[in-house]
Amino acid sequence: MQFQWDWLCLGVLIISSVTAGMADEDNLDADVEVENFDKQSQEADVDRDKSSLEVVYQTPRPTGEVYFTETFDEGLSGWVLSVTLKEDMDDNVAKYDGRWEVEELKENAMPGDKGLVLKSVAKYHAISAMLTKAFVFDDKPLIVQYEVNFQKGIDCGGAYIKLLSSSNDLNLEYFFDKTPYTIMFGPDKCGEDYKLHFIFRHKNPKTGEYDEKHAERPDVDLKKFYLDKKTHLYTLVLKPDDTFEILIDQTVVSKGSLLENMIPPVNPSKEIEDPTDKKPDDWDERPKIPDPNAVKPDDWDEDEPAKIEDPDAVKPEGWLDDEPQYVPDPNAKKPKDWDEEMDGEWEAPQIPNAKCETAPGCGEWVRPMKSNPKYKGKWRAPMIDNPNYQGIWSPRKIPNPDYFEDLHPFKMTAVSAVGLELWSMTSDIYFDNFIICSEKEVADRWAADSWGLKKLVASANEPGMFSQLVTAAEEHPWLWVLYILTLALPVGLTVLFCWPGKKSDEYIAFKKPDVSQQIAKGKLKEQTEEFEDDELEEEKENEDTDEDEIRPGQLQRNTVQLLQLS
Repeated sequence: MQFQWDWLCLGVLIISSVTAGMADEDNLDADVEVENFDKQSQEADVDRDKSSLEVVYQTPRPTGEVYFTETFDEGLSGWVLSVTLKEDMDDNVAKYDGRWEVEELKENAMPGDKGLVLKSVAKYHAISAMLTKAFVFDDKPLIVQYEVNFQKGIDCGGAYIKLLSSSNDLNLEYFFDKTPYTIMFGPDKCGEDYKLHFIFRHKNPKTGEYDEKHAERPDVDLKKFYLDKKTHLYTLVLKPDDTFEILIDQTVVSKGSLLENMIPPVNPSKEIEDPTDKKPDDWDERPKIPDPNAVKPDDWDEDEPAKIEDPDAVKPEGWLDDEPQYVPDPNAKKPKDWDEEMDGEWEAPQIPNAKCETAPGCGEWVRPMKSNPKYKGKWRAPMIDNPNYQGIWSPRKIPNPDYFEDLHPFKMTAVSAVGLELWSMTSDIYFDNFIICSEKEVADRWAADSWGLKKLVASANEPGMFSQLVTAAEEHPWLWVLYILTLALPVGLTVLFCWPGKKSDEYIAFKKPDVSQQIAKGKLKEQTEEFEDDELEEEKENEDTDEDEIRPGQLQRNTVQLLQLS
């Protein structure tokens, strides 16, 4: 038995050691978390063996055909601030006077890596730039990608971009909320509503008017991307087969079809309800009706109350009928500034009557109420199926006069500029590394040379596992219980199974008889014969007693003799 406990103890120690080793590996992996961007970031000068990660940042360069790129490392060259006003608002409020700056990140910055930062609170911001060349929706995909960091979190505000529609009268100095755009894409939040917009303006082929089509909401929790104060990569991919993908940090969070997953749908219904159709006056929509043949029973009394006094109730003994529940406070004193002419006659405040604390009750005793067994309430006829039920009425369908069918909504209005038109209650929203292209490989390489380095530096600078656990417990105090149980379990098992204990005297006596009392072979034979004779005598004596009765001490004597023989 002791041998089994030793093995169990050894097993507990081995498990504890392996668990500690795994925790150390996880800690090491968490300290330096590096993603493989399809081997595209191997050219970065990163010394991963050093305790302090050093990254030599170089402005990324596109590796293929692009329509627009911007790193902001050289400032705001090519960007135009809006000088116009929002419509239908007071001039002092409608100004686009929000301030923009080109700055490095506040945390985990790389020397030389700069971005566009929204600096003002509760102001309208508008800034835009022309594309290198216009993008025409034909036979090539559209890929839009950029970085956002909510450096202070976000209370209410957006970080989306607009791809402005091509037109002869497009003037970036007058870019405002009503400027025609083709696509709006990016994060937006207000209160607890976390959104990731993908909106495109679709031209009605019959009327020539534009309608906004919104992608269905992603079926993922977006909250962490707004609150973790990390740089996140937002990507929109539109394909000529009328499908789309939305990615955050190169992970798909939403995808669908422009024909099936937009609200409202691109193509209207073939039929609509006739607006001139009216429900007939005799149309019966009631599935159930009161039974017209039902009669109220003669013994049905509608006047019986729901509650009555309990006639069996008895006033508790010791009830103080003459004592009020509350009495004036004898220690209260009228305030010195009390004016009876202005404030009226002063009365001491009421306090609970001390005599009632030890009594079952004070004041006039009233019988408690109980449910009335005779109560039935107002009689109503039972409900039966309506023989005249015709169902829920709906207007008849007619062909939709505005129906059209656009089988390729990907063919949108061409875009020639990108703009940010935003309002926010939180400042220091960071934008960086815009790219618009048609090849996913180009966008991925751009991300590896820019966002990939940011992620690498941020991962290397993250606190150790212990600091992360403490931070998590500060946000969720119940985690302390989990931590304590996790640490106490192996320690408790070790103490329980491995701590040396004293064997009982009975156990020692049973396992190790005194050597000095060993029995010789001859003596053992004599004692065995004597024991057998004693048993025969006991059997004879037991014949005179009840078969189920056992003499006191007999079992004990037999057991002792057997132990001596062994």
